[in-house]
Amino acid sequence: QGQLVESGGGLVQAGDSLRLSCAASGRALSSYTVGWFRQAPGKEREFVSAVSRNGADTAYAHSVKDRFTISRDNAKNTVYLQTDSLKPEDTAVYYCAAHPYYSGTLLQGYNIWGQGTQVTVSS
Repeated sequence: QGQLVESGGGLVQAGDSLRLSCAASGRALSSYTVGWFRQAPGKEREFVSAVSRNGADTAYAHSVKDRFTISRDNAKNTVYLQTDSLKPEDTAVYYCAAHPYYSGTLLQGYNIWGQGTQVTVSS
C-alpha cells in the first residue's frame, strides 16, 4: 500500500525559509489532490495549503498567504511547500494529505496522510 513521506523540516530562525517535500511511494501522486496541514502543540490540526492534481489551482490559509507557496512535480511524484519569512507562530508539525478528488480545507476530506515533519522557528 502506498504512503506519503514528508521531509525538509528543521529548526530555523524567524525570517528564514524551508522547503518541505511530500513524496509518494506505491502510488502515482498525479492522481491525487494534495493538501498541507499543520498542528502546533496543544492546538488542533489546521489547513495550510492545497494543490489540484495538475497544479493549476492552489489555495492557502490566510495566515500563510504571500509567504508560503505550494507546487508539485508529478514526474518526481512529489509536492512541495516553500515556506518563506517564517515566524515563531509557524512552529508546528507539518503533514501532507491526499485525496483523489477533494482539495478543500477540511481534514476529513483527505484519506491518505503522512507522518509529519517538525518545523521549529525561533525568535
